[in-house]
Amino acid sequence: MEGKAPRGRDGDDDQDPLALTLGSIYAAADPRDADAAVDAGVQRPPFPWATERPAQHDTLEGLLRRGVTSVEGQARCKRCSDRKTVWMYPALPDCDKCGNKGAMWPEIAAEKREINWLFLLLGQMLGCCTLEQLKYFCKKTGRHRTGAKNRVLYYAYIEMCNQLEPLD
Repeated sequence: MEGKAPRGRDGDDDQDPLALTLGSIYAAADPRDADAAVDAGVQRPPFPWATERPAQHDTLEGLLRRGVTSVEGQARCKRCSDRKTVWMYPALPDCDKCGNKGAMWPEIAAEKREINWLFLLLGQMLGCCTLEQLKYFCKKTGRHRTGAKNRVLYYAYIEMCNQLEPLD
């Protein structure tokens, strides 16, 4: 998948100016902005695509305006603990080191404020979160957060999609 142009929203092969893909974006972030935020007493977002508010990200247009066109995160093999950067993989990737199929589990920060929510959504790994982590996300975004994991996961998906492309 690497090196291919993102597909349009309608499935066509035309370059979609609003396409957001997984990949390396750290170069797009201006380090001076982070230093200024720390100096002003504002907590710095843990990722270039995050906002100062936990579990919140900008709209798709806002991300593109800031130069964010891709998202990445780390996955670790459940068997041999090897790590790799994950981007355009819709399912849990295989481990290149030990060959275990579907063993690369996303690394989810222990500190809930630092969870890479957008990576988990775009990597189709939001379901790897615990119920507690999903409830935290829903609490911070004002979503209903009671019920079984599948219901809270659904609320998280809906909220993430609404943040990326609001209906208003």
